[in-house]
Amino acid sequence: MEIFPGISMDPAIRFGKPCLTGTRIDVGTVLGELAAGETIEAIEDAHQLSRQQVFDALAFAAHIAAHLPPAVRRAS
Repeated sequence: MEIFPGISMDPAIRFGKPCLTGTRIDVGTVLGELAAGETIEAIEDAHQLSRQQVFDALAFAAHIAAHLPPAVRRAS
């Protein structure tokens, strides 16, 4: 089921992790490689992805980050 443009979740694929639609590449893998310093081009080549798919992973991560509540404690 597509949960975000270009991002799907299926319990039978990658344990239900968000993946790039039509692939078995999860969003976390793409983000982890970008965070480790890999170039977009290297990620595209390594996983046979399009530039748009890499940007879809980034857009999904930005959406999640913008909508999660902050992890701060309330003052006592």
